[in-house]
Amino acid sequence: MIEKGKIYNVQIENTGNSGEGVGRIDGLTVFVQGGIPEDDLKIKITTLKKKYAVGEIVEILRPSSHRVVPICNIADKCGGCQIMHMEYAEQLKQKRKKVKETLKRIGKIDAVVHNTIGMENPYLYRNKAQFPIGTTNGKVEIGFFEKGTHSIVNTSYCHIQHTINESIVKAIREYINLYNVSIYNEKTKKGALRHVITRVGVNIEEVMVVLVTNTREVPHKNGVIDILRKNISGLKSIVHNINNKATNIIFGEKTKVIFGSDKIIEQVADLKFNISAQSFFQVNTMQTEVLYKKVLEFANLDGSENVFDLYCGTGSISLFLARRAKKVYGIEIVEKAVNDARENAELNQITNAEFFAGDAGETVERLYDKGITADIVVVDPPRRGCDENLLSTIIKMKPQKIIYVSCNPATLARDLAYLCERGYEVLEVQPVDMFPHTSHVETVVGLSKKEK
Repeated sequence: MIEKGKIYNVQIENTGNSGEGVGRIDGLTVFVQGGIPEDDLKIKITTLKKKYAVGEIVEILRPSSHRVVPICNIADKCGGCQIMHMEYAEQLKQKRKKVKETLKRIGKIDAVVHNTIGMENPYLYRNKAQFPIGTTNGKVEIGFFEKGTHSIVNTSYCHIQHTINESIVKAIREYINLYNVSIYNEKTKKGALRHVITRVGVNIEEVMVVLVTNTREVPHKNGVIDILRKNISGLKSIVHNINNKATNIIFGEKTKVIFGSDKIIEQVADLKFNISAQSFFQVNTMQTEVLYKKVLEFANLDGSENVFDLYCGTGSISLFLARRAKKVYGIEIVEKAVNDARENAELNQITNAEFFAGDAGETVERLYDKGITADIVVVDPPRRGCDENLLSTIIKMKPQKIIYVSCNPATLARDLAYLCERGYEVLEVQPVDMFPHTSHVETVVGLSKKEK
């Protein structure tokens, strides 16, 4: 009988959804933060439920052959990199395994799952960073939240972020100290500065800094502009976002430019994209190109096809497809993203992509009723996956191919099962490592209409 607070030995057999190790004690599944497959551990049970338990490592009795010392000295505290203590080749294997097992368990799909496409250098890849700012005993802290808390792990350098962030954090510290800028306190709801967000056009070398404050104006605005301009190479934009609500959401509703442009530009392959403070763009520029080329490969366009790109965001996949297709229809519920998509089409002189703002299911239904149908449908939904009414409309439209881009293997498996039960078959599955050293995995799936 397993008891909370007691010490047990466990061998880690698998990796959980959040990167934790998974083992069994007397048949009960046990999740262990920091454990990796093949570890023999001594653990203390901290949570005990009917169907599972959670343990913390007391001692590593025999480390896995895949265990490494993280390059980052705060990896065990910061919530950003859950599996940096696992060698990179094994990370890629575990991500493929996660996709394959999830498809089989939830979707009853036993498909070809290719090896995860990783990075040659899996560091310094993020083009966007979000730094919370707080104080502890009067000392200003800028960094990242500790796992599962709102305590800030103080740092100026991150091994998976673009190197420019170190200079930006140092400049913000200089600004705070020089002008004695007040820091927002979550408990009292007082103080000015809440977050600093950075965005970098990696291939264009343009930088945006976003200051989120609890106040209507940035304290000593000209001072922070001067400091950032002196210290940040490639600075194109400084944006002020006002968030005076008691919320965990980073951005408030009002945003204004206080220096330079409201956008920076990033380039993926030979396409350029405008990026504003709050627009969605993949955080790993290099792997974004890998991902989109895989979508193109699965689509295998010959120039005669109408393509629907659903949940199209700012139109990045749409524009890659448009250069090879007859016409692309991009659909996205966020109106601002649709405006960005139209601007991006214009920026790249692409005229055969049309974008619609609205619910994906309703808009597809409306286009279908007008006689506009797709030969190929690409979906790239949020983590919750596709709405059933959208999948139903896609089935009714009978496209020859469906390409599903997913950031969540569980909802991917559920939606693929729905499509496979209604006339489609999975041809191949390609995991892409967009987020090295984290538990996340992106997946591209090619489906084809079954021959009758």
